[in-house]
Amino acid sequence: MGRIAAPFGVKGWVKLQPYSEDPGTLMDFESWRVGRGEQHREFVVEAVQDHGNALVAKLAGIDDRDAAYALRGQEVSVVRADLPPPGDNEFYWSDLVGLRAVNREGAELGKVDSLMETGAHDVLVIKGTRTHLVPFVAAFVGKVDLAGGTVEVDWGEDW
Repeated sequence: MGRIAAPFGVKGWVKLQPYSEDPGTLMDFESWRVGRGEQHREFVVEAVQDHGNALVAKLAGIDDRDAAYALRGQEVSVVRADLPPPGDNEFYWSDLVGLRAVNREGAELGKVDSLMETGAHDVLVIKGTRTHLVPFVAAFVGKVDLAGGTVEVDWGEDW
């Protein structure tokens, strides 16, 4: 949901770069998971403030600049169960990663490896025998079947 960019001040506050369109989304959670890879630690959020396109936050147990500096570059997430369910035709990126991408002719293009934010719209990165970059818009993406593990795309095998 974000990344700790730097310490903020001398009392243990951190500056956070949110990944979501609405930087304030993280302000709704009482605790955050902070870490890299599989190593995460849960912190109670004592205070959080909007700071332009970023947030500044005070995490419990992080009481000086050195402790805040040690968190620099680490990812911030929340427990999945704390997230609201997505609305109709809305998906969490993590739910799309790993889906088999099949075009409208039934040919499998590969699996969704990741998504990219390009400014105009998100893009599915599909890796198979070749890499396909498919805009995640209705013109190119049809049915998303999370239960079946597939996403239908209007994309040629040789594109």
